Amino acid sequence: MPMRIFAYEFITGGGLLHDPLPQSLAIEGDMMVNALLDDLIRLPDIEVLVSRDPRLAFGTAGVDCMSPSAGEDPFVAFARGVRQCDAVWPIAPETGGVLEELSRIVVEEGRLLLGSQPEAVAIAASKSRTIEVLEEAGIRCVPTFSDPARVTPIPGPWVIKPDDGAGCADASVVASWQDARGWLDARAGEGFVAQPWYEGPSLSLSTICQDGKSVLLSCNRQHVRRHDSRLELEGITVNALDDALGTYSNIARRIAAVMPGLRGYVGVDLISTETDSIVLEVNPRLTTSYCGLRDALGFNPAELVISSTCDTALLALPISPLARALHAVRVDLHSGHVH
Repeated sequence: MPMRIFAYEFITGGGLLHDPLPQSLAIEGDMMVNALLDDLIRLPDIEVLVSRDPRLAFGTAGVDCMSPSAGEDPFVAFARGVRQCDAVWPIAPETGGVLEELSRIVVEEGRLLLGSQPEAVAIAASKSRTIEVLEEAGIRCVPTFSDPARVTPIPGPWVIKPDDGAGCADASVVASWQDARGWLDARAGEGFVAQPWYEGPSLSLSTICQDGKSVLLSCNRQHVRRHDSRLELEGITVNALDDALGTYSNIARRIAAVMPGLRGYVGVDLISTETDSIVLEVNPRLTTSYCGLRDALGFNPAELVISSTCDTALLALPISPLARALHAVRVDLHSGHVH
């Protein structure tokens, strides 16, 4: 029998039904869910249901569409979609515990979760907690401080961001560790963290995880622009770097081993310095890099995620190491285009 999958992207799927819909978030959300739908409808014996904010148009052939009712709580609407399907692929920010709550609803409804377990999402949602877990395992990470008294006097700029923020959202750059300490002190209890600025390319890893194991799909270059005190992710070059030395595969494997609840597609953000690669955060969900994966690698990543969450051993998945050498694909967040 066909497997019916509920593909749910929070921003475009009605999660902000009672709030203004930010254009930039809607563009990025559309890119991710459209890439996912395009992959899913190519698979045999798969039926797809998607949720759509009624303010947004939708016209993907071969996909069933639902919308939250006027006044309906977004999580109630989500649960309604969950009960119509066999499996659920949630895409949502970790901010405010949204992704964790969606994941818990899937588990409580007894459906197959095509993503990380709620306990792993809860850890990854907190930058400080993630760094603590990874550093305990000996994985080098960007020092992260929530207590102003503990801010280390590391020279150079610092970045202030929400502990549960996603990407560059609400991140600010300050001139020094003293400024970082003062910033945290003035906003005590508001859930911000401070990290020293490291010079070097911003990278991300696209991986598939399963029960403490991980397979690296691609290493991507993030194009981050600094506008005075603000940071903006303008785009991503998917499959930009090879992994001939196995450096990035090793990082991905070590992260999966210490966070065994990670499952399905997982992104890892890091900084490549002159001497090392330093982990910034772990994203237990689809990231924007996914939009370019099929074109860059020459196979359907959704098929791999479904297989891994259905208990097919990772080592048995049809992933060719040569696939990473095909070509790079640019994902432009301003235009919403992949080329």
